[in-house]
Amino acid sequence: MSTYLLVHGAWHSGRAWDRVVPLLTAAGHRVFAPSLTGYGDKARLLGPEVGLDTHVDDVVGLITDEDLTDVVLVGHSYAGLVVSGVVNRVPDRIAQLVYLDAMVPVDGEAATDVLPVTQVLIDLAAQSDTPWRIPPLPELPPPGGLFGVTDPEDVAWLRTMISDQPARCLQQPVHLDNPAAKAVPRTHIHCVGSEPEGFERRPVPAVQPNGSPAQVWELETGHDCMITKPVELTQLLVKLG
Repeated sequence: MSTYLLVHGAWHSGRAWDRVVPLLTAAGHRVFAPSLTGYGDKARLLGPEVGLDTHVDDVVGLITDEDLTDVVLVGHSYAGLVVSGVVNRVPDRIAQLVYLDAMVPVDGEAATDVLPVTQVLIDLAAQSDTPWRIPPLPELPPPGGLFGVTDPEDVAWLRTMISDQPARCLQQPVHLDNPAAKAVPRTHIHCVGSEPEGFERRPVPAVQPNGSPAQVWELETGHDCMITKPVELTQLLVKLG
């Protein structure tokens, strides 16, 4: 049995994993899929003071409160920064770090550094009455869809769980200054085949921080693979765990 901690990306909530959690549980694993501060059951806490550090604290707090060890820590999209910050804080509790179509920062970087287009969203929000609130990305024509989701029923379901993102989440840098974190194995899962025009993914270094060869897998699907390909994603996560 493995312990999986699934961390959702920007604008989403823990419900994004609703199709994956039962599959992992049925396979005999322990699974946590919390909503970060400002989303889902914590939506009432949304405010301009919520940032990346808030979300790192959320996940570290869950790990310590539940006394979790040997965790397979999965970060989707923006949560690549979150899980990076978490493993820097509690590397001894993490067995595997999984970047799921995620932002992968180096020390001192914010989301605006890893994915500069996020600065455009911040600048647009700055012109509104609530400059700290960044609305979800718009739905694009297929194959772009809404975060890579194109099935109408799935899009309607996804709309029930997405909400605004505080700008501070995209502006705060992540701190990666703990040498012990380098020992944690990392895996990268890329969603391929429907990337937006002009999208460029950072190349994964050939060697992990722990000295092992890079581990990179691909899922042929849109960005929100936990919604579009839950079975295939679960099979891959079980293989990693």
